[in-house]
Amino acid sequence: MIQLHCFGESGNAYKAALPLALSGLDWEPVKVDFFNGATRTPDYAALNIMGEAPVLVDGDTVLTQSGVIQMYISEKTGKFGGSTPAEVREVLRWVFWDNHKMSSQCGMQRFLMNFLPEDKRPKEVIAFNAGRLTAAYKTLNTALAGRDWLVGDSVTNADFSCCGYLFYPEPFGFVRGDWPEIDRWLSNIEALDGWQHPYDLMPGRPSDRGL
Repeated sequence: MIQLHCFGESGNAYKAALPLALSGLDWEPVKVDFFNGATRTPDYAALNIMGEAPVLVDGDTVLTQSGVIQMYISEKTGKFGGSTPAEVREVLRWVFWDNHKMSSQCGMQRFLMNFLPEDKRPKEVIAFNAGRLTAAYKTLNTALAGRDWLVGDSVTNADFSCCGYLFYPEPFGFVRGDWPEIDRWLSNIEALDGWQHPYDLMPGRPSDRGL
């Protein structure tokens, strides 16, 4: 059975867990106790020298980075990677864009605004990052105009990557109703057979830590 080392608060882990859940592959989530330092232990470093989640373990295959895990799922199933060479390239373009322009900023902003003590939240950094995120949401909203999916006629890893943080309820500057094309697209993802919210799909949520 495939194991995905992950935790519910991680949008990057969700980008791997969601296609696994929809792929038909036999898998199980393994909780990474991130907020108690699990990724900084020697044992975890032996699993992933980058000290990050998610990590996929399938027999002797160990993979890190959500985009690489998505590619592996596509290799095993023929799903989600694009149906033509041009679509494959376009899927990768959006995965790279998301990792550079949106998810990294979403993750940092959500952490700064919710998981740090209030007196340690850097207002200037939060304000600066908010501007970068607004630009990213505008790009995504524009790209989705008149489209059900980012690439082709069905859901792909481009969608799984770009939606990674956008279902989380904690405030981080994304208000779904402000972006009608994104809102419609997220509804399409929610309607997929087998879709689950990140807190239902993976173990671990802020309430476990009294937040």
